[in-house]
Amino acid sequence: MYGNNHVAETTPHSTAAAANTASTTRIGALVFEDCMASSVTESLDIFRVANKLTHLRRPGDAPPYSVVATSSKGGMIRAAHGVHFETVRFDPAAFDVLIVPGLGMQYSGPSQQNFQRLHAEIDLLRIAANAQVRLAAGCTGTFLLAEAGVLDGLSATTSWWLAAAFRHQYPNVNLSADDIVVDSGAVMTAGAATCFVQMCLALIAQSAGKDMADNIGRLMVVDQSRHSQAPYINRVLEQKPRHAFSESAELYLQRNLHQPISVVALAEHCKVSERTLLRRFHESFGATPLEFVQKLRVERAKALLEQTKLTFDEVVERCGYQDISSFRRLFKNVTSITPNSYRERFRARGR
Repeated sequence: MYGNNHVAETTPHSTAAAANTASTTRIGALVFEDCMASSVTESLDIFRVANKLTHLRRPGDAPPYSVVATSSKGGMIRAAHGVHFETVRFDPAAFDVLIVPGLGMQYSGPSQQNFQRLHAEIDLLRIAANAQVRLAAGCTGTFLLAEAGVLDGLSATTSWWLAAAFRHQYPNVNLSADDIVVDSGAVMTAGAATCFVQMCLALIAQSAGKDMADNIGRLMVVDQSRHSQAPYINRVLEQKPRHAFSESAELYLQRNLHQPISVVALAEHCKVSERTLLRRFHESFGATPLEFVQKLRVERAKALLEQTKLTFDEVVERCGYQDISSFRRLFKNVTSITPNSYRERFRARGR
C-alpha cells in the first residue's frame, strides 16, 4: 500500500495545502479504481528524486515540488493489481499540475462503457481545466482528457497502438501519434506506458531546468534520446475499428505489396468509385491509399529486417519498390530511424 506521502515531507493531512511558494510546484497524481499503479508511483518517485537532488546540491533551498495522490472522493483508492493509495479529495485550488494515469488493463480499452464508470474523474478534469490547473496524461489516460473535451483543437499524442481508435473517437484533436511527448501549453500528453517517465522529466525541465531533468534521467537510466514511437509501431498490435471495407481493402493490399498498385485497381476490388475510395480510406485509416500502402510496405520491410538476413536491396524488392534510395528515405520518414539502425535495434527480437 502506498500512503499519501508528500514529497516535500509534510504529513498526509497537510499535503493538499502544500506550501504555495514561488519555488514550489504543487502536483497532484490522480488515482481512480483500477488505474495503472505504475503511472502514479512513477510520478511520486520522479518528483521525490528531484527534491532529493535539489537538497543535495542546494541544502538551503525549498523543495521544488510537492506531490500528492488525489482522487475525486478522497480516501483509500484501489489501483490495478491491488495497489492501494491513500488520497486527498481533489481541490483545484491546491494544485498547479494534475497528472492523469493510464486506465489500466482491467478496462480492456477506452470504451464508452468504461468512461461511464469514470464520469466523476471526467468531471474532475473539466473542473481542473476551468481552474487553469495544467493537465498531463500518458498512455490511455489521454482518452480521459479527450473525453472531458479538454483536448479539442489541441495537438496531442497517445499510445501508438490506440491511434486509430483515438482519431475515430476524437476527430477534433490533432493527434500526433508518433511523438513521445506533446506539449500544448495547458495540456501535456505522452505516448505508451514508458513514455510517462519522459513526460514527467519534460515537466521538470520546464519548471526546474533542463540540467535537473537530465541529471534525474541519468540517475534513473532513462533514454531521453527517444523522440518518436514510430520505430515501435506494429500494425498487428494496433487496436482499430474494423469493418468489411477496411478488411477487404487491407487484405488486397497485403497480397499485392510486391507489385505496383493503382487506385483504379483498388477501387475496382472494393467495388466503389475512386472518390468514394479516398473518402472511405480517410475514414478507416486516416490516410490516402498511397500513404497507407507506403505504411504497409514499411511494415513488411521492418519484419524482413527483423526476421531475415536479406540485404536491404532484397528487402526493397520484396516490398514492391524499385528505387532503393527512395525507399530508404520513406523508411526513415515513417520510423524516424534508418533501416540499418532499425535492424541493429530490433533484430534480436526476430531471431
